[in-house]
Amino acid sequence: MKILALIPARMGSSRFPGKPMAPLLGKPMIGHVVERVSRNKLLTTTAVATCDDEIANYVRSIGGRAVMTGSHHERASDRCAEALHAIEKEDGVTYDIVVMVQGDEPMTHPDMITEAVQPMIDDASLQITNLLGKITTLTEFEDRNCIKVVCDLQSNALCFSREPIPTRSKSPNIPMVKQVCVIPFRRDFLIEYTKMAPTPLEIAESVDMMRVLEHGLKIRMVPTAHSTMAVDTPEDLARVEKLMRAL
Repeated sequence: MKILALIPARMGSSRFPGKPMAPLLGKPMIGHVVERVSRNKLLTTTAVATCDDEIANYVRSIGGRAVMTGSHHERASDRCAEALHAIEKEDGVTYDIVVMVQGDEPMTHPDMITEAVQPMIDDASLQITNLLGKITTLTEFEDRNCIKVVCDLQSNALCFSREPIPTRSKSPNIPMVKQVCVIPFRRDFLIEYTKMAPTPLEIAESVDMMRVLEHGLKIRMVPTAHSTMAVDTPEDLARVEKLMRAL
């Protein structure tokens, strides 16, 4: 299989402007993501999809690949679809699977790519998977920057929310789990996704995956063995730096 990893990144984050280039352990955060993702052996190639020259120039300076996209995209998945077309044209290749890894996941372990992709290799009916991580504190569970997930009995997502779901009052033993933004799409499904109309809960939650669910399609959630934390704010960056120093 030809597998492409795309790392969407932009400087204009409303919660943390300039986030991809924020210094983390001596280098811009996006550098950690590129280096870690690129180490996965399943991948044919890895590229950063961005609308900012500053990010693209840095990625190229460390030997990475960057693809320029439009600045109009509201969703990272839409940005990746544009980048996919550009890379396929440049490479003369049609990829089978596109793995979207958010540029604010500097703790991504290379094996997380395999965890997320392997179910799609094993089961041709799966069109999209998401990694699923554990939430270990009530503070993270109540944090609106942390995207919580509830699943059905077959490990398919039922809903994603920035609110603390499911309720803990009557079922305190139900695990608290979160979306980890390592998201493989079958190539044609990513293109199909971009043609779907944006949906009410997608807009309300600002979560790409709700577009898939609201159109009646399934997302298989895959538990990861690795601990990770996304960077949404400067405070998150400080916490992640402390965690990474301890590794």
